[in-house]
Amino acid sequence: MVEITLKRVELPNGETVGYRERQSESGGPTLLFIHGNMNSSKHWDVLMESLDSRLHLVAIDLPGFGTSTYHKPIDGLPDYAETVKQFVDALSLSQFSIIGWSTGGGVAMKFAADYPEQVDQLILLSSMSTQGYPFYADGADGNPDLAKRLRTHDEMSALSRTKLISDAGKRQDRAFMRWLFDVSVYNLKKPAEEQYEQYVDNILTQRNLADIYHGLNTFNISSVDNEAAPGSGDVSRIEAPVLALWGANDLVIPESMTREIMEDLGPRAELIVLENCGHSPLVDALPALTQHVERFLLG
Repeated sequence: MVEITLKRVELPNGETVGYRERQSESGGPTLLFIHGNMNSSKHWDVLMESLDSRLHLVAIDLPGFGTSTYHKPIDGLPDYAETVKQFVDALSLSQFSIIGWSTGGGVAMKFAADYPEQVDQLILLSSMSTQGYPFYADGADGNPDLAKRLRTHDEMSALSRTKLISDAGKRQDRAFMRWLFDVSVYNLKKPAEEQYEQYVDNILTQRNLADIYHGLNTFNISSVDNEAAPGSGDVSRIEAPVLALWGANDLVIPESMTREIMEDLGPRAELIVLENCGHSPLVDALPALTQHVERFLLG
């Protein structure tokens, strides 16, 4: 088995970015992994270990996660797309495919729209929508008030959900984070115990939850305006063929967001619905996920 190594590289924007890399045994194509919120490159481990050895694999820790620094707060997910550009340039990666999970799907789509000449194929894994991930104000009954979508970073910072999770992160509250992932991400199947503990270690490295939530809420590369952001239309500049994978039991990404992705991407995109699978196909459906990724990338 080819070893996966943890490395770091300094970028022109002042951030030092951590990443995991597995070299190809035969000089095959490169696949770039972009993780989601409350994740890091560590969460890709089982897929990186199971994919065909012909693939060259690179998994970034976005700034504010994992082993990466976070010197300058992001204004939105497009800032991460520019970080990815600096990262691939630093590694002299000129042509590659991308897989983005959840929030990472938004970053991957924005990069593919901004630099279509560099992206061979795009895989969206349990991805946020092309039209963002909406957040709403706290209602009087404690539930989200669906008539009041948030607009500003200050509103996001004051949201009870943001404060609850951010405070748990500051306390390094492992029990809370495990409970949160048990009920939302690993609701069907749990990682192996030692592995789960390592995942929690990485979950607790996040330093920018409100920034990410604001970026999710205001992301909109579709042609449809919403309460939080006008549609940029950037989705029309994505040229790469797209494979979208979504778990039928996903409690984080509703089916409506997956439908928005498919409607906005049109015939460029193929959708695979993974049965008996939640928000982490890496844990719930690893053999099927591996098969679909290899088929899409290697034929």
